[in-house]
Amino acid sequence: VAPRGSVSVGLLKLAGVFLIYLTANGSDSKKLRVEDSMDSPPSRVIHIRKLPNEVSETEVIALGLPFGKVTNILMLKGKNQAFLELGTEEAAVTMVNYYTAVTPQVRNVPVFIQYSNHKELKTDSALNQRAQAVLQAVSAVQEGGSPSSAAGESVLTPAPSPVLRIIIDNMFYPVTLDVLQQIFSKFGTVMKIITFTKNNQFQALLQFSDPVNAQQAKLSLDGQNIYNSCCTLRIDFSKLVNLNVKYNNDKSRDYTRPELPAGDGQPPMDPSVAATLSKDSTSLLGAISPLSAAAAAAAAAGRVALSGHTGPGGVLLVSNLNEEMVTPQSLFTLFGVYGDVQRVKILYNKKDSALIQMSDGNQAQLAMSHLNGQKMYGKIIRVTLSKHQTVQLPREGLDDQGLTKDFTSSPLHRFKKPGSKNFQNIFPPSATLHLSNIPENVTEEDLRLLFSNSGGTVKAFKFFQDRKMALLQMSTAEEAIQALIDLHNYDMGRGHRLRVSFSKSTI
Repeated sequence: VAPRGSVSVGLLKLAGVFLIYLTANGSDSKKLRVEDSMDSPPSRVIHIRKLPNEVSETEVIALGLPFGKVTNILMLKGKNQAFLELGTEEAAVTMVNYYTAVTPQVRNVPVFIQYSNHKELKTDSALNQRAQAVLQAVSAVQEGGSPSSAAGESVLTPAPSPVLRIIIDNMFYPVTLDVLQQIFSKFGTVMKIITFTKNNQFQALLQFSDPVNAQQAKLSLDGQNIYNSCCTLRIDFSKLVNLNVKYNNDKSRDYTRPELPAGDGQPPMDPSVAATLSKDSTSLLGAISPLSAAAAAAAAAGRVALSGHTGPGGVLLVSNLNEEMVTPQSLFTLFGVYGDVQRVKILYNKKDSALIQMSDGNQAQLAMSHLNGQKMYGKIIRVTLSKHQTVQLPREGLDDQGLTKDFTSSPLHRFKKPGSKNFQNIFPPSATLHLSNIPENVTEEDLRLLFSNSGGTVKAFKFFQDRKMALLQMSTAEEAIQALIDLHNYDMGRGHRLRVSFSKSTI
């Protein structure tokens, strides 16, 4: 009898068709279709469809492995489908969010991933023996043991170290410690990072909580570009097994010890001194919280230029807009936080939807991952990739009521200048805004009043030391979005145009 909330699964083959019988809450059995609803609530059980013929259990498990521990698997090879159970619901949410933005492929064949209706997978080991053997072998490697050969299948060999040495080639744009943390966190908990320059190359040492996570990251990211056609990752295992980080700043970070000083005024850390060998094995501290699903999806889908997601494909479809309030200019300003918006077109016959053309596919992915599900003008907007390659301008002489606008030559693009600091300051919408280019005669009260007039409440304010920049906190992220739309590029007088962006800081 299955416990409440769990599902017992058995397989029966009738006339070449697989049926699944489920026993829920220990009561009546009923036959359910294999297909799950796309609107299913989050579950740690993932339903995978359209798998290629002869797919192996290891290949299916590998789809989920970067996001957390895989605890169960059910293969339906006759229907080219599988169910994968992850250790936590958060890991499953991260996996589904990531594969919403980046099409998953097995043997170069696109597959379809969604939540299952089942909260737990209870498999009949007699019917699922081979899959269970492979899962046990992979789990043994995850936990640092020896992989079992009972499955008759090659699985991951143990990684030599949880520490990766990362070299950035062709570094056309700056790469920050936070960018590395977001990219590599997709594969597991990043515990420590040290960045430094050696032989005129930007390098980093990055320590995972588990060698298996380091191995997955190396396999997936080695040779990939962080940005289009540049900032190429070259990854090897370090001979070190533990990093000794003394300061938490923009050069080094120990995520397990937030109390470390910033070390202001200290010279750059020498990695040969900072990184030391340790005989103790690294353990994951319970205080470390897993990376949120949104952050992981943003990092993986937006930051890393995965194959098949560069160049074309930079058009987004935005729906559920407040058609009474939205304008091409407001969409240009908001989406311009994540890339250079080229054209905006509000649909003539469906004014709650718009097409937005970004400079490239990476910027489109980044904007989608950060803005999908955010609240704009009181409505939760939906952002997806469009099938269109470009946004067409209206024919000459045709009045489209100002619904289409070309921003190609706008002076407000944030990312045109190579090496711009704006590349280092891309964050999801938050209640805290970063203000810059503030004239010296402008006071805190002036700015509080200005932002209060945008329709929100200013909760906190803090000038930077030079008073040219400040942090300003609104009540909600929605109010901050409204304020950014209204006040980015606001004329403060004397040739000063206010610059507004989202901040990761709090006041």
